[in-house]
Amino acid sequence: MTAPAQAETVYSILDFKDLDGWAEDDHQAALDVFSNTCRDMKTADWKNLCKAANDQTNARAFFELFFRPLMIEDGNDAMFTGYFEPELDGSRVKTPRYKYPIYGMPKDAKTASQWHTRREILEDGVMDGLNHEICYVDDPVELFFLQIQGSGRVKLPDGSFLRVGFAGSNRHNYRSIGQEMVRRGIYEAHQVSAQVIKNWVRRNPEDGKALLYHNPSYVFFREVSEVPADKGPLGAMNRSITTMRSVAVDSKFTPLGAPVWIEKDGKKSLRRLMIAQDTGSAIKGSQRADVFFGTGDEAGREAGRLRDPGRMVVLMPIQRAYAYLPENVQ
Repeated sequence: MTAPAQAETVYSILDFKDLDGWAEDDHQAALDVFSNTCRDMKTADWKNLCKAANDQTNARAFFELFFRPLMIEDGNDAMFTGYFEPELDGSRVKTPRYKYPIYGMPKDAKTASQWHTRREILEDGVMDGLNHEICYVDDPVELFFLQIQGSGRVKLPDGSFLRVGFAGSNRHNYRSIGQEMVRRGIYEAHQVSAQVIKNWVRRNPEDGKALLYHNPSYVFFREVSEVPADKGPLGAMNRSITTMRSVAVDSKFTPLGAPVWIEKDGKKSLRRLMIAQDTGSAIKGSQRADVFFGTGDEAGREAGRLRDPGRMVVLMPIQRAYAYLPENVQ
């Protein structure tokens, strides 16, 4: 049986007047975020725009003068989801309350094509004696979801914070716990959310523990406490991301650092200029994006409810935008 042919990627240039809600957005807020990471972009056109951004007094005019909206379609429907930075309670030392370790990445895991599974790491003692414990937290379920998000903050007993970021994984494919619950008939697909999964695992500790092992992927962390507690976590560009202005994209289609116009439909529509500052293993496709909701439980609830259609338009430097058109592609 032959695999289905992949749809051709289609590029089209829009006008700013085609962007629903463009005139009403806070363009200065978007420009501030753009300026935070654009200096790390490598090519000359982006570097020149970054220099120009520092001298702007009219943010909307800056975007309209130097960019063109580029619609990129790969044959798949647009889908917006949300992500956040979890906040856990923990300690740098193991105690009767804080006993679940957040691990740094072992040397062997860095070079292995595939390392031990989640079950083996947590049940077989493969981390014993390696001294890779960054800290300890009080909730294994929250720790599981910290691994899904890839970064988070740990509130220590003295009120200070320790921030951790993604360091690597055991290179096993991620398996969705929500999808497995649907497959087993525990919930219907529309009922599943992060909070629903957490509640079920806590109500069913033995079956819940086994359910979490359905996902063999395991994420290791590194301490990134050089990022102040009042700033967002580090994104893929190694810069702090910003609540409701940073978005994770598929960098195959959207350059990291590029402005992205979001038209999210659904119960709570969203029309906003964001900056592509992050990526994610589940973010695949030209019209797939993950909106950053911030830090903590409320941000997590908001992010967990988001699964909406719409469209995403990338703002590209003018010459770069026109180079995507078929007549200019060799």
